[in-house]
Amino acid sequence: MSAPRPRATGLDDERRAWVDAARARLDRTRITELVVGMVDIPSPTGEEAELARHLAATLTGAGLRGRYQEIDDRQGNAVGVLPGTGGGEDVLLYAPIDTFTVGDEAEDIPWIGDELRPDMRPRAEVHGDHVVGLGASNPKGHGAAVIAAAEALAAAGVPLAGDVVVGLGAGGMPTNGRTARGLTRRNAGQGVGCSFMLEQGVWADHAIIAKPGWAVAWEEVGLCWFEVRVRGTFSYVGSRHRMPYRNPIAHAARVVQELEDWFPRYAARHTDGLVAPQGIVAAIEGGWPRLASATPALCRFVVDLRTNPRSTPADVRREFGAAIASIRSAFPEIDVEWDMVLSIPGTATPEDAPVVRAAIAAWEEIEGRPHAPITANSGATDANILRARGLATARVGMDRIGPDAPIPLDFPAGMNVVDIREAERLARHLIHTVVALAGPSR
Repeated sequence: MSAPRPRATGLDDERRAWVDAARARLDRTRITELVVGMVDIPSPTGEEAELARHLAATLTGAGLRGRYQEIDDRQGNAVGVLPGTGGGEDVLLYAPIDTFTVGDEAEDIPWIGDELRPDMRPRAEVHGDHVVGLGASNPKGHGAAVIAAAEALAAAGVPLAGDVVVGLGAGGMPTNGRTARGLTRRNAGQGVGCSFMLEQGVWADHAIIAKPGWAVAWEEVGLCWFEVRVRGTFSYVGSRHRMPYRNPIAHAARVVQELEDWFPRYAARHTDGLVAPQGIVAAIEGGWPRLASATPALCRFVVDLRTNPRSTPADVRREFGAAIASIRSAFPEIDVEWDMVLSIPGTATPEDAPVVRAAIAAWEEIEGRPHAPITANSGATDANILRARGLATARVGMDRIGPDAPIPLDFPAGMNVVDIREAERLARHLIHTVVALAGPSR
């Protein structure tokens, strides 16, 4: 068992006793087992079914009403309900379960690097207080904290009036469907599991999503994706000096550089509240690698432009269009066109909403100081799906790994290495927040 912790504060005596009883059931060894079990079952976007079935059984074994929610033959969600005594408000604890990358050389290399590091593979390694493996922190460590909190509430027999609903959703990563391994469904990511879960009757009065960042967030960016097409002339290197030569790859490079210069200005205009929405050029294609002798007639690339919750996708589309029009004006020789191909609006929950107030109070109880929100965020999560469907939602998660982690912090390590001590702290926070919201009618 973990070391004794100070008693919960900020609640009445009855609820404080419930929180303390549930927290006493948290065990870092158990949290480690949960993370290892999740990491060892590969769950790239579109193929989460095996993991979701495992988690549904885990929830059932913990005393919840667990079930597997099928989306298709490869993709599904895990749902569990800890029933309340009645008359209270229900709380959804949510986390996605799919990984940002696949963990397979055939799909990840060379774009992830020259080789897959141990943390990029769906195989868990335990190093003291840390677990290393694909998705060990984001999302699986966060999902493990959700499960641990629900298990502890169930084991302690806390008589909550409202239901505690655990939602572990497929397709939470910002990706369209993969085309490898016979996968054909395009809408496999971008929150499809969360949306399906809510459509199929999983609902609550309040939602808490567990995603990175040890602070409470009540708003986050959305995203708009654009496809940009630059046209030129299909030609041959031996004819460059004899025929018209318009290389769309060279022209696309100019457009990319102009957009890269524009993205920081866009971010500066839309930075406020908790967000600082960024933009990137993410992928580019043009021509045949087997045929270096020819210029193609087309080069295209995609842009991810994050959006402020106070801007609509229509606003962002017009702003991006104005940026492209400016590039056209400055470089009239470039033939460029574009379309918005995906949009998920940014969302916000009122800062004074009960779920936000309860989450902040839990954070302050654990930290012993006033809440300090994390600002300048540009990461989007399924919180946008929850809020857009009408659920007041707070986001809270774990801090980055520290210097005692087995590998240094970089972007993949931040996703793939979890500090079990952080996961336990998150579970402690979730227990406090749930008890504050789902106890006897407020």
